[in-house]
Amino acid sequence: MTASVPQFLPWQLDQAHAWLGNRERFAHAWLIHGLTGIGKTRFALAAAAGLLCESPKDGLACGTCAACQWVAAGNHPDLRRIRPDAIAALEGEDAESAESTSSASKKTPSKDIRVEQLRSLHTWFNTATHRGGYRVAVLYPAHALNQISANALLKVLEEPPEHTVFLLVSDAPDRLLPTLVSRCRRLPLAVPEREQSANWLQSQGIDTPNPWLDAAGGAPLRALEAAQSGEAACPQWLESLARMVASPALPDPGPTADALEKLPVAVWVDTLQRWFVDLMLAAHNTPARYYPSLSKLSHQVGSAAAPQALADAARWLAQQRALAEHPLNAKLLAHTAAQRIIAACARCG
Repeated sequence: MTASVPQFLPWQLDQAHAWLGNRERFAHAWLIHGLTGIGKTRFALAAAAGLLCESPKDGLACGTCAACQWVAAGNHPDLRRIRPDAIAALEGEDAESAESTSSASKKTPSKDIRVEQLRSLHTWFNTATHRGGYRVAVLYPAHALNQISANALLKVLEEPPEHTVFLLVSDAPDRLLPTLVSRCRRLPLAVPEREQSANWLQSQGIDTPNPWLDAAGGAPLRALEAAQSGEAACPQWLESLARMVASPALPDPGPTADALEKLPVAVWVDTLQRWFVDLMLAAHNTPARYYPSLSKLSHQVGSAAAPQALADAARWLAQQRALAEHPLNAKLLAHTAAQRIIAACARCG
């Protein structure tokens, strides 16, 4: 199958035209940010193709010029993708870094953007662009920068190389160095309209998109990934948990803990975080945001539980999410979570 130039998603086109169509005073660094799963990285890569295109159409890549063909083939000399080696491996490529020739390449791929990846760009910066146009570096996700690599990037942005544009992608700008953010122009991407997202998901073969969009908070790419996973939009273990804590019988944390043990920590923590939002909304007679199919059960639980207990459990889940990639003991965490969640959902009074 022939590779193609990265394309903007349907809900991104208007913003892309307006942004890329006015390059007279284009900033040297942009922070592209928004909700997880709305297509920020795809936006950045399509933008890079547009900036490098030799015959852009309203700022967007033409798809046919020599530059577009190089981008499609993954070998444009003026384009660099800076991402963790672990993400590069998932994308089926080697990270563009100095590590490929080091002994470290034999280890587990790094989940950080390493300082060596940024240092290896210096030669690139000091080389003339291919045809006198832009040089584009797409860095994603920006929160994968560690303290050392973030400072190295900051030094580059303080004295940016000529004709070079940095496109940084982030779910959470508040997790980045404030000084780094201050060196970038911010470009927020909005969650697309519900109807447009649903239509796009149907075009991708998802016949019933709405439950998936609910669970993904309206983020279409996240909804697509979940729908293709083979699981239900509302996991069976969550429904069982909701029924159990809504029942007047004494809950048993064992079945929930057993179910959580079989899942990646980040997955079940994310699911519980979303459900706790629904519980706290239910406590104020507000419709569920993520799991409408559990609305009745969520209302029973949320209206009967102590608001402070729900808030404390939600805060604890947020703390666990920050550590989800490196749990000290996943089995112990699953059992602790089951007990805490059930205790937080206990009827007060």
